[in-house]
Amino acid sequence: MIEQLDAVLLARVQFAFTVSFHFIFPAFSIGLASYLMVLEGLWLKTGRGVYANLYRYWLKIFAVGFGMGVVSGVVLSYQFGTNWSVFSTKAGPIIGPLMGYEVMTAFFLEAGFLGVMLFGISKVGKGLHFFSTCMVAFGTFISAFWILSVNSWMQTPAGFEINVDGQFVPGGSWWDIIFNPSFPYRLVHTVTAAYLTTAFAVGGVGAWHLLKDSTNVGARKMFSMAMWMAVIVTPFQIIAGDLHGLNTLEHQPVKVLAMEGDYDPSPEGAPLILFGLPDDEAAEVRYKVAIPKLGSLILKHDPNAPLPGLTDFPRDEWPPVAIVFWSFRIMVAIGFAMLAIGVWSLVARRRRKLYTSTKLQRAAVIMGPAGFVAVIAGWITTEVGRQPFTVYGLLRTAESSSPLDAPAVAVSLLAFIVVYTAVFGAGIYYLLRLMAQPPHRGESEPPNVPFHAAGITPASSIEAAPIGEGDPHGKL
Repeated sequence: MIEQLDAVLLARVQFAFTVSFHFIFPAFSIGLASYLMVLEGLWLKTGRGVYANLYRYWLKIFAVGFGMGVVSGVVLSYQFGTNWSVFSTKAGPIIGPLMGYEVMTAFFLEAGFLGVMLFGISKVGKGLHFFSTCMVAFGTFISAFWILSVNSWMQTPAGFEINVDGQFVPGGSWWDIIFNPSFPYRLVHTVTAAYLTTAFAVGGVGAWHLLKDSTNVGARKMFSMAMWMAVIVTPFQIIAGDLHGLNTLEHQPVKVLAMEGDYDPSPEGAPLILFGLPDDEAAEVRYKVAIPKLGSLILKHDPNAPLPGLTDFPRDEWPPVAIVFWSFRIMVAIGFAMLAIGVWSLVARRRRKLYTSTKLQRAAVIMGPAGFVAVIAGWITTEVGRQPFTVYGLLRTAESSSPLDAPAVAVSLLAFIVVYTAVFGAGIYYLLRLMAQPPHRGESEPPNVPFHAAGITPASSIEAAPIGEGDPHGKL
């Protein structure tokens, strides 16, 4: 049975499985590091103990999530050498330096200041500790910068030459390689997605505790801040996604056509297919529900603009259309659901019911993990939509894998499934246990915290103030 399986397919499944686990942790770490930076900055600026307590509450969660992200990321590098050695050989002169830059900049920056951030709160001055938090947050962004530059180059390769050995080598300025055509759009879209993922996770936790105790100051504050992020950042993300889609149409038209389910060309304007069942063999979307000309309006900003179809391209260059079609719709649906929650929270805030609307809070709890689902759906759209290439248009996936037999790949895949389920299942369970603990308003600051020397009021005395004092309706 195993001998009959395709080794390349198994290698793809293995990489997809491991990177899906990995992706959710950096997405959370990027947003949560910035959230911690904001919390500590507000703590120093206002002296309000609620920010100090929230910082300490989320710092523990960040530490666990960050560690799981690092561990899961190591496995990906391992697979480049085992399952994808041909790709590593051919693309290594470009991919290798970019990933090396990520280690030398982001990883060293994070490693250098993470210890101070986690353990130095009662040992260093307020300025140094805040600087450490800022550096860790900046390091997570720099890490995303380099990794997304690598991925974007694979999507829209630029600035390269192919030498006599068939390797991709720098052909001019590294600037063209790093800032390839899709990179700016992918960076903005992905980092913003990380911020929204964190915002809804924080909002879901805050809403969970508000449903149990609507007077909890920490739950109120985290819920309020998360809802501000939802209402402000989600529209920006939708616009960024639209611009990213236009860039993808220019450089990877087959991917966009698969996302839209457009098999046939539309010389007088393409419809927007809302739902249906893509059928690659018949080259049609069965049982489709479509809105005429709306597809061209979205993609070309002209309802009558012509669009090609998948049938205009060789069939062996099509990705698996059904996967791309549905993953894209899941991502978009979650994006608009986030926007709806943000608008709902704004209405509730104006009516002074942000902390008493149990319907809104229940919806926020349901939407808590939605960001993670959206980033995975977006990753699937991007990566499966690039198929059948690893380097788009130049190096096929079937030509990139190591010369391994299917049983060898299958055994390692099964080992990964067992280990990941046990280790990361336990880690996620522990994270949920931490989130299930409410932020206590009476939580005291660590002993000998240098903030006291700066004249900042201890959290314990601030939290003894009446509930909601200074911010009765969650305006911050």
